[in-house]
Amino acid sequence: MPSPVVELENVRKAFTMPGGDTVPVLDIDRFALAETAQIALTGQSGSGKSTLLHVISGILRPDTGRVRVAGHDITRLGEAAADRLRADTLGLVFQQFNLLPGFTALENVLVAMSFGTGRPDRRRAEGLLASVGLAHRLHHKPAELSIGQQQRVAVARALANRPRVVLADEPTASIDTAHQDQVIDLLIGTCAEHDVALLVVTHSPEVAARFPQRLRLEDFNRAAVHHG
Repeated sequence: MPSPVVELENVRKAFTMPGGDTVPVLDIDRFALAETAQIALTGQSGSGKSTLLHVISGILRPDTGRVRVAGHDITRLGEAAADRLRADTLGLVFQQFNLLPGFTALENVLVAMSFGTGRPDRRRAEGLLASVGLAHRLHHKPAELSIGQQQRVAVARALANRPRVVLADEPTASIDTAHQDQVIDLLIGTCAEHDVALLVVTHSPEVAARFPQRLRLEDFNRAAVHHG
């Protein structure tokens, strides 16, 4: 059995409220994401789905526990090393696409490559944009693209550094239902083609139904059961 590409052990995360009370958000004994797995993660609003993605990616540190990504415990790395690991092994797709408005679609993918340890590869960037149906929009800036096209750039950018895992947080939330299937097809198909594991957080039963594996956060996060 190959070792999981993401593994959480005894992870706890609580937030302090303005009044001083602490609210537990994550209380997870174990969570693992296998190589090339494709999982939809559902859960009630406020149950900690986005917090989980932020902890996996090292954007947030857990209060206790270990978070291994591609064999490295991201909780033990300094900020620069954690940034490098994130850039090299994780592709992130968020609701807000966070595209750089002054840069073209191609430049947005090339900028993402510059954060990794490899060198920016223009041919790969062009190939990724072509694979998401944007070969004819390489030199358009985000404002010149539709919402759906911007999301496609975000997917291409997430794959820029040959990640082991793509984490997507409500990737269809900003897109009309007619285009939801396209984006999910794109994520599932592109990640399968590149042998990348995929973890998608969604509140949409229709989106979750498209995935071979579905998990409810409440099933392995004790904090969600009490506060979801």
